[in-house]
Amino acid sequence: MKMGKLYIVGIGPGSKEQRTIKAQEVLEKSNVIIGYNTYLRLISDVLDGKKEVIGARMKEEIFRANTAIEKALESDNIVALVSSGDPQVYGMAGLVFDLISRRKLDLDVEVIPGVTAALAAAARLGSPLSLDFVVISLSDLLIPREEILHKVTKAAEADFVIVFYNLINENLLIEVMDIVSKHRKPNTPVGLVKSAYRNNENIVITTLSSWKEHMNEIGMTTTMIIGNSLTYSYKNYMITPRGYERKYEL
Repeated sequence: MKMGKLYIVGIGPGSKEQRTIKAQEVLEKSNVIIGYNTYLRLISDVLDGKKEVIGARMKEEIFRANTAIEKALESDNIVALVSSGDPQVYGMAGLVFDLISRRKLDLDVEVIPGVTAALAAAARLGSPLSLDFVVISLSDLLIPREEILHKVTKAAEADFVIVFYNLINENLLIEVMDIVSKHRKPNTPVGLVKSAYRNNENIVITTLSSWKEHMNEIGMTTTMIIGNSLTYSYKNYMITPRGYERKYEL
């Protein structure tokens, strides 16, 4: 039986200008587009009324993934399942491939990468990710709280620049920041980027000792970046030097 094709598309941080050319091409040629309702609003320019558009609410990821698979199993369908940022980074790709594997399906699937929140936020801050960094989700809906705390502890001990996603649990955020504070100086730069590249974007550069003053800017669309022992701030920039200054005379 002839099947269609499933694209798992990263639409980037939100604005059309931040989508890749390939993502735009796939969205334009797909006849079925599936996604979280907020993400569909971000790609309204390609929802021209000629496509089948299937929206879903938060916590309906399994529904989205299964629906995309079923639609792609139908002959001649070109299906785009959209994720914000990159679909592999806390996105839909892992779930889709897991379901395909469990069902032992032979389905043509292609991941279209996108600019993930860590990179979008870092670009707005300057260059905080020039050295080794880790990305940790603070959502304890699927991952046990103790596991998150353990990962944060190890990342802080290892002096990684740390990127936090999904800042939805205020108590957990305070707890992990207390852990980081045990391993970093109080003046360590902390960047907060809310809704990067969207209409209500807000950018704050603060410090580890003062980040709580900006709690009103922290939410589901906020990405937090905590510098390492080398990171510093200058004017409106957060900078992690690559190491050239240690090897060469600048």
